Amino acid sequence: MITFDSVVKRYANSVAVDHLSLEIKSGETVILVGPSGCGKTTSLKMINRLVEPTEGTISIDARDTRTYDVNDLRRSIGYVIQQVGLFPHQTVAENIATVPRLLGWTKQRTAARVEELLDLIALPAAEYARRLPAELSGGERQRVGVARALGADPNILLMDEPFGAIDPIARERLQNELLRLQSVVRKTIVFVTHDIDEAVKLGDRVALLSRGGKLEQFATPEELLAHPQSEFVTGFLGEGPLVRRLALIPISDVALPAVNGAAPDASVDAGGTLRDALDAVLRSAEGTVRVVSGDQTLGLIDADVIRAASMRAR
Repeated sequence: MITFDSVVKRYANSVAVDHLSLEIKSGETVILVGPSGCGKTTSLKMINRLVEPTEGTISIDARDTRTYDVNDLRRSIGYVIQQVGLFPHQTVAENIATVPRLLGWTKQRTAARVEELLDLIALPAAEYARRLPAELSGGERQRVGVARALGADPNILLMDEPFGAIDPIARERLQNELLRLQSVVRKTIVFVTHDIDEAVKLGDRVALLSRGGKLEQFATPEELLAHPQSEFVTGFLGEGPLVRRLALIPISDVALPAVNGAAPDASVDAGGTLRDALDAVLRSAEGTVRVVSGDQTLGLIDADVIRAASMRAR
């Protein structure tokens, strides 16, 4: 568990974080989101002491982080940044092995961990281990960055706008990959973004900050979208909270009309969300799409079905 207790970060002429108090539970993904200047990256960096708090206490499992040796603290926490920061002269395997090497792991143990992580991020060691970062796509470099952060199997993973510089298609794939990885490794993840859609998709809970590092609301995505607690929260969410809520409802939870007669050509995978279904329906000339699982058609979905399901979820 990570605990912020009245944490303040003050610079000469401004307050970046203003008496921030929140608890991040072990194994959950918490998203820090808000406009530029809201202190989200500063708050993240105070966890591994890249930035030192001016006041207040940050604790990990009830231990004040100021009592740790700073190098030991940082090596025990995974850290992923937007531009990845891979060492260009080192291979993929050497990059992933950075922290295990610093911790003095044996070559055999390190090699086994590198191979395990490459398999985890779906970049087979036989094909990728000896490549240099310049030989990878942007999405592949970002996945290697995540693997490097997981190198020594830390309990905590800090991610500072890791997908911000990636094109939209690769970004969605990386978001889905992170959700898959988290279902496997179950780390405590603190993730910074300015994108509320990304926050809603990835977070178990979302901390919405306003300028000066003031915590406006800390809640599950469902609670945040359904019950904003201030005008600032309502304004930041904009006009699309109901559409965003569709991303929280699995298609598998929806009662689907059966297929009677000819079915439309357009389809959507049953493993998706109502947001995916809405996108497919809007692209379809018929306004109706099949819900499929592999080769099997499970039923039909259209705007009326989506609307009714979203109303029941309120």
